[in-house]
Amino acid sequence: MDVFEELVRLRNLGQKCALATIVEVRGSIPSYESAKLLVREDGSMTGTIGGGCVEAEVWNAAREVIETEKPKRLTFNLGQDAAYDNGLICGGQLEVFVEAVLPVPHAFIFGGGHISKSLSKIATLAGFTTVVVDDRESFANRERFPEAGEVHAGEYEEIFPRLAINETSYLIIVTRGHRDDMRVLRLATGTPARYIAMIGSKRKVLNVVRELEKEGISREALEKTHAPMGLDIGAISPEEIAVSVTAEMIAVRRNARSNWRSLSMSVMAESARPTLAK
Repeated sequence: MDVFEELVRLRNLGQKCALATIVEVRGSIPSYESAKLLVREDGSMTGTIGGGCVEAEVWNAAREVIETEKPKRLTFNLGQDAAYDNGLICGGQLEVFVEAVLPVPHAFIFGGGHISKSLSKIATLAGFTTVVVDDRESFANRERFPEAGEVHAGEYEEIFPRLAINETSYLIIVTRGHRDDMRVLRLATGTPARYIAMIGSKRKVLNVVRELEKEGISREALEKTHAPMGLDIGAISPEEIAVSVTAEMIAVRRNARSNWRSLSMSVMAESARPTLAK
């Protein structure tokens, strides 16, 4: 199997992998400079950099790189002891560069209003492939979202199961009303999406959380929702809100610290308080 073809296939499927390449060789080694090994998320491999304990150590590093998304550079000295243990006649040195290969992140935008229109454009510029979904064809169409990778018009419950949502997906809920937002969030909490966000005031978020908890959706499933959505930059206009949400998506994508959690956790804490009868 060709390493590059498999890399493209995994990327198109939305799966992460790690590519290990021998970038420098000094002396005799059981492989060659530029040899490559591709390690998938499930630990399976294609290609080789020579086998033996070197490849085993590179495999371990690749698994770490997939998890952290940070590259590593490894140096190996194949002295006589290492050569004897591997059954190899070699005594050189090699350096291996291991890098994460990440799929293009998909941002699924539910709702085709003014914020969605700006968000699709800005998220696309930031490197996300956008998918827009709305139950109104007049709002979900190519004329309105020419830059989107996909545009779907129809009922959310019908379209949602057809979307390729996985661990690298970003879901943004900006429908035209409270009930529709809740419909989509109900579906979103059952996915492995990396990021789920919903528009609305703190009060609206609190009401939605309480309603979904009554339906039996767990607190843990709801806690991963970024709501109110976006970094707190004082955004008011649709364009500013789109910037704040895209910035938060980038922070999640790059594993950077962001200020969303304290606000979301305060909402969850309030939802846990008993409602007092008047």
